[in-house]
Amino acid sequence: MTKLLDVNELSVVFRRYCGLFDQQEVTRLDRISFTLEPGQVMAVIGSSGAGKSLLALALLGLLPRNARQTGRILFRGRRMDAAGLARMRGREIGLVPQQISHLDPLARAGTQIGRAASRAAVSPRIAERLGSVGLDESAARLFPHQLSGGMARRVMICAAETGGAPVLIADEPTAGLDAANREVVLTRLRDHADRGGAVILISHDLVSVLPLVDRVLLLEDGAMRGEEPAARFSSIGAAGLSDYAAALWRALPQNGFLGHA
Repeated sequence: MTKLLDVNELSVVFRRYCGLFDQQEVTRLDRISFTLEPGQVMAVIGSSGAGKSLLALALLGLLPRNARQTGRILFRGRRMDAAGLARMRGREIGLVPQQISHLDPLARAGTQIGRAASRAAVSPRIAERLGSVGLDESAARLFPHQLSGGMARRVMICAAETGGAPVLIADEPTAGLDAANREVVLTRLRDHADRGGAVILISHDLVSVLPLVDRVLLLEDGAMRGEEPAARFSSIGAAGLSDYAAALWRALPQNGFLGHA
């Protein structure tokens, strides 16, 4: 099967001033490698500052000017630099942002979905797209401040999917949602993969995403601490997991905070 994404030894280094003239380089992602195939959902798990969102920015060609990226990113077998990734943004790789503040506060939900369709040169079909995420057509007339958190997340998923991008990067898509809305959002992302796409699901909430993902990539302080099949996170014993993954799993409240057991 053709890989959608093949990331090899991806590192991101930031250049910053220390004093008036001297500069230093700080590594914030260090040799991250993974592949992503059609039909897969991969969770990227880590605490704040682990490098999860930075990984998303690198894959979208959105790194700031003082960042230097090394390593190799292949999309469908083609090597991509930052400019190439930026050109694919929205059409081949879509983003579901972390903050609902990414929505334009002055534009109605339908207008924002329509803009995404226009950028991708596709029919907006706004009512159909809203219905696919469980929202009534009337939601198209609402401004962002009139949407609940769950509604806003679903509008952002509609906008991200509008261009037909096979790969979606969802950055903390369930943050602040109740259980019902969390289930709707995660199921929609799973459905995207089941239709032949693929999803990178960035989260710090391992337990919530496990039932819907295939693999788990673990990050800590910008470094990769392992990649595990989701099915291995199934018991307190955590049989078959790497030491780091097992310690993380045992330390969760439902597993008795047994991180050092």
